[in-house]
Amino acid sequence: MASSQDYEELVEVDAGTAMGELLRLYWMPVLPSKDLIAGKRPTRIRLLGEDLVAFRTPDGEVCIQGAVCPHRQAPLFYARNEVGGLRCVYHAWKFNANGLCTGMPNEARARKHPEKIRIPSYPCRERNGVVWAHMGNDRGDASELPDLPAVEWNMVPEEQVYISLRVQQCNWVQALEGEIDSSHAPILHGRVDGGGLRSQTAWDNDLDPELEAVDTELGTMVGACRESGDKNYWRINHFMMPFWTLVPPTSPYPNLSGHAWVPIDKHTTLTFMFSYQPTEPLPEKVTRLYRDGARGRQSGHLSEDAHLAGPDAHIRPFGAYWPTLNAANDYGYDETLEESHFSALPGLWVQDAACQEALGPIMDRSKENLGASDLGIIRMRRMLLKAARALRDDKERPPSSDRPELYAIRAASPTLDRDTDWRTGSAEFVSAGGDYGYDVL
Repeated sequence: MASSQDYEELVEVDAGTAMGELLRLYWMPVLPSKDLIAGKRPTRIRLLGEDLVAFRTPDGEVCIQGAVCPHRQAPLFYARNEVGGLRCVYHAWKFNANGLCTGMPNEARARKHPEKIRIPSYPCRERNGVVWAHMGNDRGDASELPDLPAVEWNMVPEEQVYISLRVQQCNWVQALEGEIDSSHAPILHGRVDGGGLRSQTAWDNDLDPELEAVDTELGTMVGACRESGDKNYWRINHFMMPFWTLVPPTSPYPNLSGHAWVPIDKHTTLTFMFSYQPTEPLPEKVTRLYRDGARGRQSGHLSEDAHLAGPDAHIRPFGAYWPTLNAANDYGYDETLEESHFSALPGLWVQDAACQEALGPIMDRSKENLGASDLGIIRMRRMLLKAARALRDDKERPPSSDRPELYAIRAASPTLDRDTDWRTGSAEFVSAGGDYGYDVL
């Protein structure tokens, strides 16, 4: 178990906290590029406890800046998006793409110096339809920042990847932990009628896998081993610093997937999910499943009809990505689903979210009873705390913050000979650019 003090340190994300400063070393995915239209009004977002606005200038540049005018604290999500920057509608003070005030027309007689006034402005980059932000420099200077991480899902053409966003109402660590917990998947997401898209495999038949974990420069690689005839079936998950997870493929579609669990603040998380195929477009039936769900059930992606809509949808950060299924309506719990599924919660992400957030945004982890199946969670917590404290106490930066090439890896699910070491036997599969590491059993 984690002490209350340690867990509180883990989930803090504000500037000046140990974990908040660690997180500010990394690029984070924020929005699909299509959400920001040139010259249109700013949209409300919130990252690492800071209220911000995101917008695309009339010239096409993406900006993420502070949400408050430093003059009279007026909200900038009502600002005019003009050539040259945002203009506050209260007194027409204007701020350029670097956050610098370039004009204050109501103070012309006083001859104030606008160049001494600024709002926070964070570096942004775009790649393959995704907007990224770096919260480590509030003056918009990206000249000394590393390249974007070489995560494979954002390196392939857009037609080979499907992304979705949803807001999860719990802290980011609480959400992240679920995806490196390999033993929960065949239970929580399992069926009791033998139906579904995935046939019975070693994954289903062995609910108590043998777990091993290896710490790397990037994070932690967790292998879950189950016997499959005279071989071993391995499911290899990854935790990648500071908020990334990768999960292995399953039949019938060997799509690779994972999440960035981006902290909105210490109580809410932007759950950024990606599914992709490295060498070819995703089949239309797969993207349709992600987009629409199936027979009233959700996939791992928030379906398009499950976004909150209506006049209030955009009055909070990431307003378009709050799910209609949440604790207020018991996540759509439906007892009739128990005839076919182990859980009466309607779909994959719903099941995960209900178990992760229903008891509150910050659970008391000092009351939990961890077991051997929680090895990955234990290693992840230790790694994050160690890295945050090393940065705070010794100014030591983790290798992953400056080496984007480390992120070129995959999760895998190979079947290996019993006498093969899983780390060497899976090497070709976990390297981006290699084989899928996928077996139909």
